[in-house]
Amino acid sequence: MSDEQSRITTLEELVAYQAKTIEELSDQVAEQWKVVEQTRLKLDRLAERFLTLEEQTLDAPAITKPPHY
Repeated sequence: MSDEQSRITTLEELVAYQAKTIEELSDQVAEQWKVVEQTRLKLDRLAERFLTLEEQTLDAPAITKPPHY
């Protein structure tokens, strides 16, 4: 095999390795994006529940001492 052919083969192997790595990274980014979206939805639901509970406690009557004190 000539030196030029050897260099081409090395470059082709490098490109194939990089393409595989890019594909794996892309898959991981897509999976992480799903996790981020799920977390964002959970956070939104928790924030809504918190606000609802906060509103309910604001409407509660003031805490006073029982009459027997």
